[in-house]
Amino acid sequence: MENTTLPAFEPRLVDGQERTSSPDYRTPPHNEEAEQALLGAILVNNKAYERVAEFLRPQHFYDPVHVRIFEAITKMIERGQIANPVTLKPYFDNDPALASDGGAEYLAELAANVVTVINAADYGRTIHDLFLRRQLIEVGTDMVNEAFRHDLDISAMDQIGEAEKQLFDLASTGDVQGGFVPFADSVKLAIATAEVAFRASSHVTGVTTGLLDLDRKLGGFHRSDLLILAGRPSMGKTALATNIAFNAAKAHLRSGGKEGACVGFFSLEMSAEQLATRILADETQVPGDKIRRGEIRQDDFPKFVQASQDLARVPFFVDDTPALSVAAVRTRCRRLKRTSGLGMVVVDYLQLLRGSSVKGSENRVQEISEITRSLKAIAKELDVPVLALSQLSRAVEQREDKRPQLSDLRESGSIEQDADVVMFVFREQYYLERAEPSRRPDETDDKFNDRYQRWQQRLGEVHNTAEAIIAKQRHGPVGTVRLFFDGQFTKFGDLDQRHDTNDY
Repeated sequence: MENTTLPAFEPRLVDGQERTSSPDYRTPPHNEEAEQALLGAILVNNKAYERVAEFLRPQHFYDPVHVRIFEAITKMIERGQIANPVTLKPYFDNDPALASDGGAEYLAELAANVVTVINAADYGRTIHDLFLRRQLIEVGTDMVNEAFRHDLDISAMDQIGEAEKQLFDLASTGDVQGGFVPFADSVKLAIATAEVAFRASSHVTGVTTGLLDLDRKLGGFHRSDLLILAGRPSMGKTALATNIAFNAAKAHLRSGGKEGACVGFFSLEMSAEQLATRILADETQVPGDKIRRGEIRQDDFPKFVQASQDLARVPFFVDDTPALSVAAVRTRCRRLKRTSGLGMVVVDYLQLLRGSSVKGSENRVQEISEITRSLKAIAKELDVPVLALSQLSRAVEQREDKRPQLSDLRESGSIEQDADVVMFVFREQYYLERAEPSRRPDETDDKFNDRYQRWQQRLGEVHNTAEAIIAKQRHGPVGTVRLFFDGQFTKFGDLDQRHDTNDY
């Protein structure tokens, strides 16, 4: 382990007196000797700067003089010049901030007292850690002051959300890990992923959707990916997302954790009870509308008992808190990851989330952009796929072909930009049923009958079917996957294309 002993420096003097702390005043955390040691090490050997340049910034220093010195050092080194007491002397000769320390001679003192440059990275991390502690104190102070100030426009939950955002921002900017990794390590990881897929019966590298054709097209939902599932109202977005999420949770239970995933489902539109009713209808094959109205037969109750016992063991967690902020989503995902091993996140739906700003964003497009970036950050941070549902604009309804396109994504092009996969759910049956032909005034019986028969034929072809249109996929092909859809149970499944769809 490297020696981290700090060199001895003379106490800093202010007006001829050694600077001390009043017993009644708590000095913010700092280490002046570490700051002096690091600056001296860089002045002696500029290569020491490379060890801290990635994470250390001038504002991380506590002493204002050291802030200015590190800033000057940074500018000179990044220009390709040497930064030492000689080259920096002209900049600080007449600097009043250095006057109490002996002017530019303080630079020479810093360099002269250096014992070793080996520990530069350790000094840098110490300075950075103490900066984060000072920032935590500032966040805590702001929290206390905001809580004491009674503002009718800002609720306590809004204050908690803002505090969570500040803490997450601090954690994000404060993480000094990362950087380049040897490509050999990345190749090994890719081969290990392929090996897991080869040994799995489904050959799916990601989290299974439970839908064979969709799994073949996507390879499952991959870790750290942001997936967008969009569609117009009544197309079945929530139903498809629920089916996929529950299939993944059941696969996780059946395989003992080897496949599928523990799922966290944020239902901002529907209550947890409504979502449970849908799943119960699917599992028991009793229509959901009959369950809600109480039109249940006596022999249905044993099905409910058995289904409830089976469902109780499935690692599927629902949060139906309305109008959640994206910061709250991140916090709850972290908590679930820590307690239950979260493997997949579903958000229903994107436009119902709030951004991090307490008073809300005046520009909704910018707010949606922030939300999609944050969801992608959650996927990468927790190493799980995040499936977010999204509404589409009304432009779809104006076209003759109602199939959605990427340009139909509502409110922000950043949804398309940030997403790794964009899928649309489309049911032609929905539009055909609402477009039943009617006789035109100047139309003969033969022409009307011919047009009506064509409509009936097309309706029969698409009856109980849906399309998952993969419009964007970073890791694979785009295209359309046809699915079976049973509106009675709001259930999506694999479509047996070897038989006529009228058999369903």
